[in-house]
Amino acid sequence: MICLAHIIVDDSEMLEKAIKRFKRMVEKEGIIREYKKREYYEKPSTILNRKKKAIRRKLLKKSRKGKADY
Repeated sequence: MICLAHIIVDDSEMLEKAIKRFKRMVEKEGIIREYKKREYYEKPSTILNRKKKAIRRKLLKKSRKGKADY
């Protein structure tokens, strides 16, 4: 899937403002994050391990937050 971010620049709009708008749009769509993720090949087992660690961290954080509520 190819995601192309584009903006329309008016003649009266300053170039710096248009560039800021474009950067915000690219960041919002996650294009750079996706590029960095796909920059190098990652073995399927490495991807699985990374996802498991992320889930473990999320659950640990959630359990810590739950204990603080009591």
